[in-house]
Amino acid sequence: MKQYLISMYQPTGADRPDPEFLAGVMREVETIRRELREAGSWVFGDGLHAPETATVLRPAGDEVLVTDGPFAEGKEYLGGVTIIRAPDLDAALDWGRRYARATTLPIEVRPFQSEG
Repeated sequence: MKQYLISMYQPTGADRPDPEFLAGVMREVETIRRELREAGSWVFGDGLHAPETATVLRPAGDEVLVTDGPFAEGKEYLGGVTIIRAPDLDAALDWGRRYARATTLPIEVRPFQSEG
């Protein structure tokens, strides 16, 4: 089976959802993760801290410059990732749709290059 990256994007500057809503989202996400494990499709997944916690490394001649904060600013930022195994893109998109419904966030599904 091929591996796919499921990326979850969060809006920049949005208020944190209320705890009750977030608890429901996390229950749904855990259900999806459990079903991925049961299907033998789970590889890895986790949330990320906000972009301001990032450190950027940038080559500059023989040096590598280190700066705090995100490389690019945008209306959304990468909030979490999941890597799955799926027989094809359609199956990976089915899992992505479930994450989109559960989280109410934009989801990107992308195959890894090494997977052909």
